[in-house]
Amino acid sequence: MGLFGNLFKSTPPVDFRELKAKGAVIVDVRTPGEFSQGHVTGSINIPLQNLAAQVNKIPKGKPVITCCASGMRSASGKSILANLGFEAYNGGPWATLKNKMI
Repeated sequence: MGLFGNLFKSTPPVDFRELKAKGAVIVDVRTPGEFSQGHVTGSINIPLQNLAAQVNKIPKGKPVITCCASGMRSASGKSILANLGFEAYNGGPWATLKNKMI
């Protein structure tokens, strides 16, 4: 397997509709200005730089799906939340995630 074997192992695809049906919370980690230009219905906006300080806005015990513009900030947000004990998933770009929820 080598040094990088685990780096490229595939993970099963995430069923975001199923997560939403289980009560998942969608956290959009973009800026308020970006969020106001469009977002997933029902999502909450907590900019990435404020996420750790405002984690109390996210209900405990529910899965959390992060999203942003391209998927980079949401990946960071997912890591922050996972490190804080949340069941967190990177939903990637908000527009793509929105289509996966239909």
